[in-house]
Amino acid sequence: MENNQTLGTKRIKELSLSSVLVAVTVVISRVFIIPVPLTHGYINLCDAGIFVAALLLGPKLGGLVGGTTGFLLDLLAGYGQYMIFSLIVHGLEGFLVGLVAKQNSNHTVVKIGAMSVGILVMVGGYFIADTILYTAATGFIGIPMNIVQGIVGMVVSMMIYPLLKRRI
Repeated sequence: MENNQTLGTKRIKELSLSSVLVAVTVVISRVFIIPVPLTHGYINLCDAGIFVAALLLGPKLGGLVGGTTGFLLDLLAGYGQYMIFSLIVHGLEGFLVGLVAKQNSNHTVVKIGAMSVGILVMVGGYFIADTILYTAATGFIGIPMNIVQGIVGMVVSMMIYPLLKRRI
């Protein structure tokens, strides 16, 4: 009985932390938003929150935080055409970062590699989204800005993750 209670308490804590990470990531991403008119999209800090969630909570909750954050951010920012794409792309990003980092989460190189995989997924996913929504040229124009967004997210998450890891 005690093991079930411990497991239940752990799950409640994980879901609570996931919810807080979604909320904080959406707010921070909404405050620091840079529209990119050529791609009909924008640059934000959502990748930092997704990376932190994936590193702290693993693939399932990293994917949940990623997809929920991307979806809500597009809804609130007025980019409804991207909502479903963001749900899938950022969800997959969070899942894969959590999955790769889970293999050996104590090594910085593994974390950087995991986030690099996430960046590739995000960049490729939004290339596909822009190509479907607009044109391949629009997709290509978005690649450099999405890479910058991913790298900034990686740097920010590498500063925040150790602080949160010690407290959780």
